[in-house]
Amino acid sequence: MSKSVVAVVPAAGLGTRMGGATRKQYLTLGGFPLLALSLNVLQRAESIREIILSIPQQDSDYCWNQIIKPFGLNKVSHVVAGGARRQDSVRNGLMAISDPPDLVLVHDGVRPFLQHDFVEQSIYRAKETGAAVVAMPMHDTVKRVDSRRVIQETLNREGLWHIQTPQVFRYDWLLKGHQQAQKENWEVTDDAALIERIGYPVSVVEGSCFNIKITTPDDLIFGEAIFNKVHSNRNDM
Repeated sequence: MSKSVVAVVPAAGLGTRMGGATRKQYLTLGGFPLLALSLNVLQRAESIREIILSIPQQDSDYCWNQIIKPFGLNKVSHVVAGGARRQDSVRNGLMAISDPPDLVLVHDGVRPFLQHDFVEQSIYRAKETGAAVVAMPMHDTVKRVDSRRVIQETLNREGLWHIQTPQVFRYDWLLKGHQQAQKENWEVTDDAALIERIGYPVSVVEGSCFNIKITTPDDLIFGEAIFNKVHSNRNDM
């Protein structure tokens, strides 16, 4: 039996590392806002029942009128105020779910090269194991550096992976993780860390080096190149 899936998309970052007046989630690639590109794949995924978007509180009208309605993103059921941290934005999205699903998929709003296969494979794996994240094995040499930027040691990269999104979890596991984090004042950089911390295993699905998160101006340059390659033979998103 198919499990119901709700997507929560945190996109409440202020984009300070971009250095411009426009928040990074509204910057464009190929004329399309990053956020619209990210949401579009979730919109088209048959597995996704609905989408909950977490954004800066003052951007609600802008998102409805400039992102959601113009791009036909009618699976977006709620736009909620994000928090100071990514985990706060995800938690606020979880709290907006009125009919608890079996699984929750979390995807960064500024990771615009999401592929349909990543959605389906991570959902399929989470159905089996309870939690699955998209990731890439690390190929670079990795070194631990101290506060003076002096190398302390070279790490064995075997078994090290760059973690991406989407990340898919059993709803009850993710809710428990966020409730415990709030109670214990845990601070994490992704939801998988919460699931690990409360003692549940998290599986990995291999992603792509194209599945980048747009955080800095350099990322936007790389993103333009990826967009041109991916969409060279298409006229839409």
